Amino acid sequence: MRTARISRKTKETDIQLELNLDGTGTAEISTGIGFFDHMLTSFARHADIDLKVHAEGDLHVDEHHLVEDTGIVLGTALFDALGDMAGIARFGEARIPMDEALAEVALDVGGRSYLVLKAEFTSPQVGQFGTQLVRHFFETLASNAKITMHANVYGENDHHKIEALFKAFAYALKRAVKIEGKEVKSTKGVL
Repeated sequence: MRTARISRKTKETDIQLELNLDGTGTAEISTGIGFFDHMLTSFARHADIDLKVHAEGDLHVDEHHLVEDTGIVLGTALFDALGDMAGIARFGEARIPMDEALAEVALDVGGRSYLVLKAEFTSPQVGQFGTQLVRHFFETLASNAKITMHANVYGENDHHKIEALFKAFAYALKRAVKIEGKEVKSTKGVL
């Protein structure tokens, strides 16, 4: 079973997360940030990952700590659920349009973390979600999942651009973690 259950409690946040990489795309998400809930639900649905997230945090300060710590926990859970990564496709990519926006994501689920993200937003927030947190969330997730992610998005509407990014990430991840054999796809023999 490629599953993980992670709990993380700090003075700023309290997060419980469960995921199943071989799920059907069901999600139970509660972070207190409506747009972030929408993005995580969309991610789970399009990645075919079962995902439960219950997160509470110091939203009276702002949403930064909660989004960052959710990225830490989700990244850690992805890494844990993949185990030794034997048999996975390892690489995945996706291009997702959403009206005028187009997002592209390419991943290497190979044990090394790196993020290249080309995205500009004109609005400071979408709902209660600060657009600056898009980069920070994906950077934190990639670091803790130990994946390399290259992504770019263009468009006019920040909601569409962010949603297209989350969906492109979902499809790229679904392709990268798909079981294609039994061997680790590396000349080193390990990832």
